[in-house]
Amino acid sequence: MRIRGVFIIIFAFYLMPDLLPQPGAQHQQYFMVKHVVDGDTFWIDDGSIKGLKIRLIGIDAPESRSTGRKEVSYFGKEASGYLEKLIGGKRVRLEFDAGRYDRYGRTLAYVYLEDGTFVNARLVRDGYATVMTVPPNIRYANTFLRLERKARSQKRGMWGG
Repeated sequence: MRIRGVFIIIFAFYLMPDLLPQPGAQHQQYFMVKHVVDGDTFWIDDGSIKGLKIRLIGIDAPESRSTGRKEVSYFGKEASGYLEKLIGGKRVRLEFDAGRYDRYGRTLAYVYLEDGTFVNARLVRDGYATVMTVPPNIRYANTFLRLERKARSQKRGMWGG
């Protein structure tokens, strides 16, 4: 009886091979960007009524609006506009690191466009964000540091003076 049950399960997977994980295949889910808040934060449509607020890991963009504690920063409006142009109304894929949420409850993520563009890195590379490494989320820290040094030396974005 026990062997017969195992045989039935194996036979079922044989008839429906897409139930088994494929080598090298990874489920990649994309989400529509609903609204860009500023240069490092935005909302996606995750199927919930409100959506999900995403904070880009490893980077910090200048403030684009005044809040209770912060004033608009130099190059803040430009950074926000750049992110809007880059991802606004597009679909993005999220990749997570060791810590999933920040102290404000925002979802922390590395973000990719459907064409493979690594959004976090692009912002640093083009001078619209600086490196902000907060352990345990350190996967791309060295990459971001290298990109920031290059953006500074090439006077890109906020480094242009």
